[in-house]
Order: sequence, then C-alpha cells, then structure tokens
Amino acid sequence: MEKKIWIALMLLGLVGCSALRPQAITMTVAKESASAGEGQSVTFKGKALPLEGKGIKVGDRLPAAVLSANDLSPVNLAETGGKVRIISVVPSLDTPVCEKQTHALSERNGGLDKEVQLITVSMDLPFAQKRFSKEAKIGNVLFLSDYKGADFGKNYGLLIQPLHLLSRAVLVVDKENVVRHLQVVPEITSLPDLEAAMQAAKRLL
Repeated sequence: MEKKIWIALMLLGLVGCSALRPQAITMTVAKESASAGEGQSVTFKGKALPLEGKGIKVGDRLPAAVLSANDLSPVNLAETGGKVRIISVVPSLDTPVCEKQTHALSERNGGLDKEVQLITVSMDLPFAQKRFSKEAKIGNVLFLSDYKGADFGKNYGLLIQPLHLLSRAVLVVDKENVVRHLQVVPEITSLPDLEAAMQAAKRLL
C-alpha cells in the first residue's frame, strides 16, 4: 500500500505543475551523470528509482530500438545514422522540466540543427508528441515515442521500472552510430547539461 501511495504521489509531482510556465520554476542543471542499466538508479526528490534494461555507455554502438513516429510509422533508432545526433530523453512532455529541456534543444542549439539531427524520445503517445510540437511551434526536432513495449528504455537501460517512464538523459551519437557523449541525469527533476552535449556534437562535425 505504501508503495502504491508513493507512486501516486510521484505521478502527481510529475504532472501537477504542468500548467505553470517552465520559466517560472527554478530548475537545476545537472553536471554529473548516473549510469544506465539494471542495478543502477536515479532519484526523484531524493527517493531512489531503479532502472531496468541492458545499459549503454560512451563508446558503445547505438543499440537497436524500434520507436513510433508521430504518424505511427516505426523508426529503428540504430538506422538513423549518417548524421551526428543529439538524443534528448524525457519522462513526459507534459511536465515543466521536460518542456524546458525540449525548448532548449530546439531553440538554443546555436544553429546546430542545420547539421545535427535533434531527437526527443519519451513515453508520450505519438499523438501527444505531435500536439506538443505543434503548440510549442517546434519543427526542428524529431519526436519519437517509446510507448510500445518500452523497447528503447529496456535496450538503453533507461526505463524507470516502477513508473514505466524513461529516465532523463541526453546522448550524442556520431555518424557511425557510436555513442560519444552520455549523461543520465541523477535527479530527474533536474535538467541535463545540454550545453555540454552540444559542444560534444560540434566536435564531431
């Protein structure tokens, strides 16, 4: 019973502030990184949340993961090579931190979107992602959904098991599908260091 109450409270904490403007909420940018995969964990307001999946680290080849595009077509992330990619992973777009992270990726990339593919992955339904991108006027980010079976979360070790959400993270992948930068945000109410990710992407061009 206590576990069910805790999970319910966490869900309220994740979505309860979604009506507020992200700029009105103080958000910390994490500089450190947790590890991905089984046996690892992140925290929500200090409470440990276990991660599930195989895990991924810098130097690994990008694992296969079939995601859904906004039109429900399947997209295998491992087959998106040929360009440097910044992959921003968020628990849910319907939260202030995730919204701010996604806007920053789209609007504060210093022109990288002309040479680098920007991708956001979440558990949100494709329809919700499409609605978000339209309302936010974001046209330079590819939104992909992991709602079908959590293929991405399990293969990348970023699935928060108790909530069936993805852990907050950012990856930079080179043209040959090798992970060159990875930050798994230890406390999921914090933002990732997107500036560090963008600098890593620049070095690969």
